Amino acid sequence: MFMNFRRIRKCQCMQLLTTGLVLCIVMVCWEELDHHVVSHMRSYTYRYLVNRYDFLNSSFAITSNPHHKKDASNGADGGLRNYPYLINHPDKCGGEGKSRDDVLLLLFVKSSPENFERRQAIRDTWGNESFVWSELRANVRMVFALGVHPDVQKRSRVQSALLHEDKVYGDLIQKNFLDTFHNLTAKLILQFHWGHEYCPQAHFFMSADDDIFVHMPNLVKYLQQLLSKQSGAKDLWVGHVHRGAPPVRRKDSKYHVPYDLYPWPSYPDYTAGAGYVVSGDVAAKIYHATLMLNSSMYIDDVFMGICAKAMGVSPQEHVYFSGEGKAPYHPCIYYHMMTSHGHAMDVRLLWQAATDPSVYNNSRGFMGNLYCTAMRVMLLCLPFYQNTYSCMAAFA
Repeated sequence: MFMNFRRIRKCQCMQLLTTGLVLCIVMVCWEELDHHVVSHMRSYTYRYLVNRYDFLNSSFAITSNPHHKKDASNGADGGLRNYPYLINHPDKCGGEGKSRDDVLLLLFVKSSPENFERRQAIRDTWGNESFVWSELRANVRMVFALGVHPDVQKRSRVQSALLHEDKVYGDLIQKNFLDTFHNLTAKLILQFHWGHEYCPQAHFFMSADDDIFVHMPNLVKYLQQLLSKQSGAKDLWVGHVHRGAPPVRRKDSKYHVPYDLYPWPSYPDYTAGAGYVVSGDVAAKIYHATLMLNSSMYIDDVFMGICAKAMGVSPQEHVYFSGEGKAPYHPCIYYHMMTSHGHAMDVRLLWQAATDPSVYNNSRGFMGNLYCTAMRVMLLCLPFYQNTYSCMAAFA
């Protein structure tokens, strides 16, 4: 009996020690657990069980005396729509006394003032308007959206270089706001307002980062197929969709969103800002939403989701629009690729490989399809590539 009592006491002590150790670990790692587990559980519960975003129209609506959160980067009071143009090309899509062109795609590339090499690589590859017209028989208009350099000491030199660059290429659209992460929403507003005013006839509108790769032949073919359908291309917003994403509350993250800016546990569904496409009617709806909604949400793709939700537009998943990562380099991927993210240095090499005619030969026939399906399963059904294409893309 004495021995049993000692064993019981020993077992209880071990339980207490184990419980204390677990509690200590939870306390030390609570911030990580809250960020990676708890916030996502809260967000998914809100998204899939409650799934109501009625607050958006009232909470983000602009009142007669709007109170916008100050932007620490430039002291802006949220009047992002009122910045003047420093560089503009109002006749890019026709107009100004001549008939407007029939534009399949208006392509806006978000770029930073000093990223000349990235812009040049895009001009030489997937953003080359002449190539798209001569090889694909599609009318695409591409411009770069920029603000001004945030460093006062460098601003004059960089601005002179931009004016020279635009004189040569004529494809920069710049407004007088600081080009910072916290002003990405200003770029989004710039894109949709410029498109509404100067290129409203475009059938499709695309927003992309300057470190993205766009497989233009595949994208043009996809958009032309949408237009050829009897119903036409309406209510389209397609890309890599984030569903039930929670706001980041960690103050050390650049994506940190405080409770006073967005107190709810889940964002509306939105597409990754690296690259997405909307139809012309949706672009018009987003334009009108930016006139009605408070633009203090500085994460541009989330603000896009808020605007779309307020206008009754939902995003559609396309398995070959990239998220935050690079696509694997393989011909069986190129055959279906739409976008791939994270290409600051290798755009020219990827363009040459992805548009090689032999890519299409490798995927033809029963054996070719079987081989490529097996290769895509091996490449995409791994955790490493989940932020690029989902495993479902292997069977597309």
